[in-house]
Amino acid sequence: MTTAPQDPQSGTGPPDAGTGPPAAHTGPPAAQGPPTAQGPPTTHTGPPQPPAHVSPPPMSPTEERNLGMVAHIVPAILLPLSAGTLGFIGSLVIYLVYKDRGPFVRQHAANSLNVQIITAVLLIVSTVLMIVLIGFITYPLVIIVATVIHIMGAIKANNGEWWTPPMTPQLVK
Repeated sequence: MTTAPQDPQSGTGPPDAGTGPPAAHTGPPAAQGPPTAQGPPTTHTGPPQPPAHVSPPPMSPTEERNLGMVAHIVPAILLPLSAGTLGFIGSLVIYLVYKDRGPFVRQHAANSLNVQIITAVLLIVSTVLMIVLIGFITYPLVIIVATVIHIMGAIKANNGEWWTPPMTPQLVK
């Protein structure tokens, strides 16, 4: 009478011991990499990991100009449509997504954000000034001036010119 081989982990034979040929090891197969000159094959225990730091591919000058222009056009459209409340969204998204892809896009998106920050401060001041009625004049004026500055920035970006908006401190660089 032959006996089934013992499972090294549990010390018992397979459940169908003695009913057929000896069973092979039934545990999960280990994933093995190709043998290397350094030693035995390696075992992988998880999903492949991305490289530690992947730098984004550089942008062409045309792409940089287009995104610099979009960083100004989106706020120029949204400022009047939303009474000054949504203009920063396009600038912020372009800045956060593309700031490391090219210096031209970074500068124009940062300029657009700087205009938006100053616009927000002036709109808050105008809202407070509505108590004395002067805010009803300054609020639309701020939106008009900011929209004109964004249009100027879009034209400069489309022409490939480096530009710093007038009357705007450089808070985001």
